[in-house]
Amino acid sequence: DIQNLFTEKKMLQVGVAAFDLRSASLHLSQYIETSCSYQNTKTLLHFYDPNTVIVPPNKTAADGMVGVSELVDKNYQASKKGAVMVKNLSARDPSALGLDTYCKQYYLCLAAASATIKWIESEKGVIITNHSLSVTFNGSFDHMNIDSTRSRLLRANLLQPLKDIQTINTRLDCLDELVSNEELFFGLTQGLRKFPKESDKVLCHFCFKPKKVTDEVLKPANGRKSQLLISDIIVLKTALDAIPFLSKVLKGANSFLLKNIYQTICENPKYESMRKRIGEVIDEDVIHSRAPFVACTQQCFAIKPGIDGLLDVARRSFCDTSEAIHNLATKYREEFTLPNLKIPYNNRLGFYFIIPLRDITEKLPNKFIQVVRHGKNVHCSSFELASPNNIFLSEASNMVLVMGPNMSGKSTYLQQICLIVILAQVGCYVPAQFASLRVVDRIFTRIGTGDNVENNSSTFMTEMKETAFIMQNVSSRSLVVVDELGRATSSSDGLAIAWSCCEHLLSLKGYTVFATHMEGLSELATMYPNVKVLHFEVDLRNGLLDFKFRLKDGVRRVPHYGLLLARVAGLPTSVIDTATSITSRITEQEMVRMDANCVQYQPLRMAYQAAQRLICLKYSNQGDDYIREALQDLKESYAAGNLI
Repeated sequence: DIQNLFTEKKMLQVGVAAFDLRSASLHLSQYIETSCSYQNTKTLLHFYDPNTVIVPPNKTAADGMVGVSELVDKNYQASKKGAVMVKNLSARDPSALGLDTYCKQYYLCLAAASATIKWIESEKGVIITNHSLSVTFNGSFDHMNIDSTRSRLLRANLLQPLKDIQTINTRLDCLDELVSNEELFFGLTQGLRKFPKESDKVLCHFCFKPKKVTDEVLKPANGRKSQLLISDIIVLKTALDAIPFLSKVLKGANSFLLKNIYQTICENPKYESMRKRIGEVIDEDVIHSRAPFVACTQQCFAIKPGIDGLLDVARRSFCDTSEAIHNLATKYREEFTLPNLKIPYNNRLGFYFIIPLRDITEKLPNKFIQVVRHGKNVHCSSFELASPNNIFLSEASNMVLVMGPNMSGKSTYLQQICLIVILAQVGCYVPAQFASLRVVDRIFTRIGTGDNVENNSSTFMTEMKETAFIMQNVSSRSLVVVDELGRATSSSDGLAIAWSCCEHLLSLKGYTVFATHMEGLSELATMYPNVKVLHFEVDLRNGLLDFKFRLKDGVRRVPHYGLLLARVAGLPTSVIDTATSITSRITEQEMVRMDANCVQYQPLRMAYQAAQRLICLKYSNQGDDYIREALQDLKESYAAGNLI
């Protein structure tokens, strides 16, 4: 809540504008303060319980009042501007507010409204949309004051009971009709249950929009905001779908209050047009659900098929993963005789198992991990529900190239490495079976794409500026994480830049994890023994990519995975066929050249790997027998030529 207090020394008049950001409502009050200690104002402040109190710069809070949080410039304090703003922003007709009649009389609260709205737009970085606010306009004489309580709900309903007889009688007439008409009462109860509980909160979200929409807001990396927006639209659709039933129930109502609701909501043509517009994009069968997995599934399938090809691909992957998880639960029920094993889902933990204690006769098998007792159940996970992956970096192997198709897990893997290092250096346990980490002085990341209009920088220029900063500040004790460097320019220039940056980082001895699609970069491992190449395992199944999310050594060349995704996304078959023919010829020539380089540098790599293992054994704290056995294995592997 944000509250603005303006005072006028003549007869101690006070103007108040209270803005509730949660419900998008603006409450205006102006009254004569009868006490020099501002007792009425203190009571009003206690009722609103604001987070921020704003006053003009020449005003100070009286003793005992809530502390003043902000001072606003006098340029914001304009009653005429306030009246225009309130007229434009109010969802109700201006004549219903009485602004034309009371504009001059209540100039202080309108000036407060002007300052409050300007402050919100400036501090919160949003623009309030026209005809979106619930505006109430009253003076303190419309309510009586009673002692305070701590409950927010009681505060709203009991702290300021009505004194206006007409409004009280209107409510009583409504109650009389509901009591005497059981069909209306139970029908209205059923109709209101169809509205999601979050309707007020969600409708408030649509009252504000960012001052400008940038690529940072729209790009796929900002998935959380997209998820919340889809969830809000589903809630809005569910609420709009409930209006026809409510219309049938209220059609024959006689009391003024219920008739007014019927006329303003049920007969409003704007709601029907909104339903149709949402129905063009959102699937008709989608309804709001509070169950986490159902809500997650609905968000995934809310958009109608065929609107976005890549979204259809992601849905297929989502279905395959969900099916595999539930098949795993079925397998465990049969294998370990756990008939009541359940596999719920929540937003914090994801999927996990619940096993009733009565079903556990012996110790749980080792497959179950993270076992925690909750009442009469055991909550646990298993190795199959997660895909743990290793990372090894040392002075002798200080660069790792991570390869794989889109959506194979590269970006998540890079973020995982950074988070583990941060957790370790904060002093926390890290999510790993074993971890041995050196202290890094800085973590440099080059992840994500997007231009910067404010700095007149294209996507590629932004990428290069960030990379330049890394190159100029990295040290031998730094961790550098790079995701897809050079993809914002031509393929040849991008490969050249990525290659030269890798060589520069290698010379600095820092630890580098580099994710890329460019298979040409894998040749670095043939020339530099301290470079290791890894890939995320992906299989081809019926012409589709099956992601395993498991990290493997070496390069795994999935043939033309970009073309597979393009085909699923809806590119014409003729275009795909031509592209396949062209890329096959290019790949053939490239493979011949890469095989020659691999043969040339193989002896050097073998010697380097042997030296690296000897250094590790030198500083090992294992016993002599273990070291002798390791040396013997190293000798045999080197002689056989299969040292990796």
